[in-house]
Amino acid sequence: MAVNPSIVTRDLDKVADKTGNIYDSLHIVGLRAKQISTNLKEELNNKLSEFASTVDNLEEVFENKEQIEISKFYERMPKPSTMAMEEFMEGKVYYRFPAEEGAE
Repeated sequence: MAVNPSIVTRDLDKVADKTGNIYDSLHIVGLRAKQISTNLKEELNNKLSEFASTVDNLEEVFENKEQIEISKFYERMPKPSTMAMEEFMEGKVYYRFPAEEGAE
């Protein structure tokens, strides 16, 4: 059985050390993954909108190799959750806890 190369085993203690709580860490990663996903979707839709035509001709849809290549490029990209976890572990994600700021 082949293992997907994008699957990485994480040490949960290291993930939890960033915030002191595994659930907070995963929540932050999830929020960042949602941002990345939204940005990539907008970017892909903008690129594909260039190919939008007013004529719904099936032959044109299947023959557009450039559009297919753009789609394949985005399919091969790492998943947003993987990108978000990498950014989080490398300290590239800014986060704060608003409830704690008022207590200081």
